[in-house]
Amino acid sequence: MKTFIIAILLLTIANTNLFAQEKTEKEPKVGLVLSGGGAKGLAHIGALKVIDSLGLRVDYIAGTSMGAIVGALYASGYSGNQLDSIFRSVDFDKILNDEVPRAAKTFYERENQEKYAVILPFDNFKAQLPSALSRGQNTFNLLSKLTLHVNNVTDFSKLPIPFFCIATDIETGQPVMLEKGNLAQSVKASGAFPSLFQPVKIGEQLLIDGGVTNNYPIDELRAKGANIIIGVDVQDGLANRADLSSAPAILFQINNFRTINDMKIKAPKTDIYIKPDITKFTVVSFDDGPQIIENGEIAAKLKANELKELAKKQLKKRDSFFKPKKSDSIYINHIVINGLENYTKSYVVGKLKLKSKEKISYNKFISGSNNLVSTNNFDSFTYKLVPSVENNISGYNLHADLDETDKTMFLKFGLHYDGLYKSAFLSNVTKNQVLFKSDALSLDLIVGDNVRYNFNYYIDKGFYWSFGISSNYNEFEKGVAAGAILAEEDITFNRLNKLNVKITDLTNKIFVQTQYQNDLKLTLGAELKHLKIKSETLRSDINQRETVFDNSDYFNAFGNLRFDSYDNKYFPNEGLYFNADFKYFLFSSDYTNSFSPFSLINAKIGYAYSLSPKLSATISSEAGAKINGKNTSYFDYVLGGYANNFINGFRSFYGYDYLSLPGGSFIKGTINLDYEIFDKNHITAAANYANIEDDLFSSEDINWFSLPDYSGYALGYGLETFLGPIEAKYTFSPETKESYWFFNLGFWF
Repeated sequence: MKTFIIAILLLTIANTNLFAQEKTEKEPKVGLVLSGGGAKGLAHIGALKVIDSLGLRVDYIAGTSMGAIVGALYASGYSGNQLDSIFRSVDFDKILNDEVPRAAKTFYERENQEKYAVILPFDNFKAQLPSALSRGQNTFNLLSKLTLHVNNVTDFSKLPIPFFCIATDIETGQPVMLEKGNLAQSVKASGAFPSLFQPVKIGEQLLIDGGVTNNYPIDELRAKGANIIIGVDVQDGLANRADLSSAPAILFQINNFRTINDMKIKAPKTDIYIKPDITKFTVVSFDDGPQIIENGEIAAKLKANELKELAKKQLKKRDSFFKPKKSDSIYINHIVINGLENYTKSYVVGKLKLKSKEKISYNKFISGSNNLVSTNNFDSFTYKLVPSVENNISGYNLHADLDETDKTMFLKFGLHYDGLYKSAFLSNVTKNQVLFKSDALSLDLIVGDNVRYNFNYYIDKGFYWSFGISSNYNEFEKGVAAGAILAEEDITFNRLNKLNVKITDLTNKIFVQTQYQNDLKLTLGAELKHLKIKSETLRSDINQRETVFDNSDYFNAFGNLRFDSYDNKYFPNEGLYFNADFKYFLFSSDYTNSFSPFSLINAKIGYAYSLSPKLSATISSEAGAKINGKNTSYFDYVLGGYANNFINGFRSFYGYDYLSLPGGSFIKGTINLDYEIFDKNHITAAANYANIEDDLFSSEDINWFSLPDYSGYALGYGLETFLGPIEAKYTFSPETKESYWFFNLGFWF
């Protein structure tokens, strides 16, 4: 009896095992592991297209780095074909460089990017290099948008296909499995390639690329219950001596020692091993994306028979793929911001350009997030748009997490040369959080042929009224049209066309400012200006060393309204520009004993548009007038030369030397054509026309409607560099039959 019972039990166990084996063979749990490899990881998409075409259902996905990015999107519901379309439309240069469109920045951030060539952290009086070339914000924004439909999923096993990815703890050197939390943030951490993307902070851990420790997480996937594993391996083999000719190549080779040895163990564990041919490509070969995807398809098709057999054993096929909505706008119900200590919510919301209970385009939302990051006041900005319904309106609650930087001081540098200020070297120190939250103190020191400085202190309140003070010192020595300095009888007596003068200008301002959206700002304030004009050319006494024409203090109230949607300050392809100034001079120390209150008003409007992908045109018009103040010629408008940082009433005008055409009022029109012959290389052609007189807009005189008295033409070449634009312009005027060359090197300051 005892023997009989044992036999029955053994038979039962055997039948159970046989039944389990038959069930496993009928319905295997299929895992998919995708390795890291940068641009070579695009081959994963080709493999997924083949898997989809065979009707094979994937039950669990694991990925590292680029494998995590592709795997997460596939797990969230996209098909291989959809991923192919998505990645073909991505501008990887913008992703890798963290390029932020100009329209996404506030005026303050634009001035930073269009003035300084180098910006370095400077804490504890030590200059530091950035932790990486890119913050990865554009990567996070893209992933957040693509996974918006699963943004309420915090457990990755609850995705349409369960998923996890691998990152590396930079402090311990240990691999970290990410399977819960913010999907876009987790994937960004898994792909944070050292030195290219800055580390990602999740909880208390600082994470980098998972490929550093585990580039092919097959064992972890097997532990999730996958009994049949498909693996796509896009890792490099070891390079030969001929290819090891640069420091980056040697570093990649050293890193590959471990991963290649690792794969000798892991590859045999893979049930269906797909190895695309990626020998001709590098981790940054994104321009070769279509070919890399195709190579992934080719490699997967070589395993088509095995994949088909596996698909036949599946009783249930994959559910339908995710269908993106056509609408590209979101409604924000509430805004929740975490992590603020030294900055106010109004500051952050102002940079984001967001308001609760408002519908905005997703592109505008991305623009705001880029603008916030470009302030350099935050090490990271992550967010989730959580679906919510309020007052029968379906929308999202924005949950944002900010990590404030501990770097509050920066050194900034620039180089410049032009025909007026000559050579100049700019050094700047900027300190944030000096007295209040959201404030910034900045000091420019400019040394060269002419010494200058700019001091600014600004308390930024975002959409609310902000407060600032500034002090600016300018000086230069140049030949100026005699009419801008002397009375007409003096010009006739001394027979002078031009007079060499030294102009010194010290301007101090106190102002309030508010910004509407990102392109429009209104500034109101008061200004105290000290103006000194002197010359050694004209002397009334032989023993006199110089003649001082003015040495007065002037006090005025001013207002400025500015709109700027140009996509590029120096070479715009599209956008609108408007800038209007009004100043009312109330008092003066009156060095000349001739002061009476007067006003200055001027405005400029410009419109840029693309005629073709390479050719663009910019049309602009500008006018200005001095009201009263006939006895104060030193604030007249003076046209001539080419510059972007003129002071007072000085204005550019092609065909004439600097400061050649004076008058109390003027009107000017300019047409500029720009042909980008190569990337960032521009051939420009321009024509400008003007009238300028003392009373051009007088009710008794309508000469400003007449044909222009002055005209000039320019042909130039411009190059965009990290130092700023490098330009050479040949200009000519048919009235004088004279020509002038104007050169510019670097950002204007």
